[in-house]
Amino acid sequence: MKRFAPTLLLCALILLFSACQNPTVPQKPTINPDLPTVTDIKTLSDITQIALEWSPIHDLNVEGYHIYRAKSIDNNGTLNRVATISDRYASHFTDTNLTPGTLYIYKISVFSKDKRESKPSETIKTGTKSVIEPVPFIQAMVGLPGRIKLIWRPHPSERVSSYVIERSDFSSAKWSRLATVEGRLSAEYIDDKLADSKSYRYRIIAKTYDGILSAPSHVVEAQTKQLPPVVENLRSTHNLPKKIAISWDASSYKDISHYNVYRANFSNLFYTLLVKTKALTYEDTINEDGAARYYYVTATDKDGLESQRQAVPVMGSTLEIPSAPSINIIKHDAAKVLIGWNDTSNRAAKYQIERVSKSGTLIYTNVMRNTFVDSDVLAGIEYNYTVYAIDVNGLISKPSAKAAITIPNITK
Repeated sequence: MKRFAPTLLLCALILLFSACQNPTVPQKPTINPDLPTVTDIKTLSDITQIALEWSPIHDLNVEGYHIYRAKSIDNNGTLNRVATISDRYASHFTDTNLTPGTLYIYKISVFSKDKRESKPSETIKTGTKSVIEPVPFIQAMVGLPGRIKLIWRPHPSERVSSYVIERSDFSSAKWSRLATVEGRLSAEYIDDKLADSKSYRYRIIAKTYDGILSAPSHVVEAQTKQLPPVVENLRSTHNLPKKIAISWDASSYKDISHYNVYRANFSNLFYTLLVKTKALTYEDTINEDGAARYYYVTATDKDGLESQRQAVPVMGSTLEIPSAPSINIIKHDAAKVLIGWNDTSNRAAKYQIERVSKSGTLIYTNVMRNTFVDSDVLAGIEYNYTVYAIDVNGLISKPSAKAAITIPNITK
């Protein structure tokens, strides 16, 4: 029985270490029970690291140490070799790149020059620390032009070296890394160059000096400042000489700085900024009669945000000249000529008569009626008459059609 017990122990040890995945480990490690065993193992853990420390063994038969490890929840507790230390005077090993908040099992054995191993040490159970807590407080400042300001409470852990800012659009569930803010006490970030009147989501992740990331903070939602509303009731004139007056309703938005008036000669061409004004009207002077122009008016707030334009432009025009009169009477009584006409535009305030004959051109102005008697005529001469209508603004119509008449010579 005394020989049987050591044999069972040796077989158990061989089975224990046969699962090692290190390519340098033989499938069946050879155990030398006479080699000394590592004792007095101490541990120190961090988020992703565990340090092992032991009393070194200075036995001349010892060449170094094998470190075995297993996760308590994986592989049914089977240990795998994770490191070999080829110096019997060593007494420390740091296991890195571990999973935070996880329990691990370790054993240490010594090995000799002939590659045989000692009995494993006692089982050491220790765990990594959990990841650091999320940033405790985050707030978004809304209503800023083209930007969103984030503020947060500095993380209480002095291990934190920076903050990772992440952003997501409401149209997507994907988070993208936006920026890294250095310094634990830094507590502000401004996300600029954003679209106006658009909503975003943000979260912050604390990062330690050794690259460990906390869980994300709670998500905050924010919207950039809205554009001023569209200017309403834009209207224009069609009855003013040499100018177009446009007007609009005052914006209900409290932040308005001024209004922008845009103009184009055609409705579908490029609009140019005509004027910036605080008034609710504008007179556009145009030295043409019957000229059409197209207008948009927008509102701009104190931050420089400009409203959308109206759905369609408003068209205005200067007053057209009166239409030409229509001569309907021309006759003579041998001593004088009578002409009469119709005011086709119903705008005439007075008329101008032009008479052309071989002796030259005469112009009669300030004719107040729609008939005219010309007493300065001679028999045998052809006279041609043209009538112009003049409105209250002084606009002169195009000429009427000519009317010709000749007083015949009378032979006694």
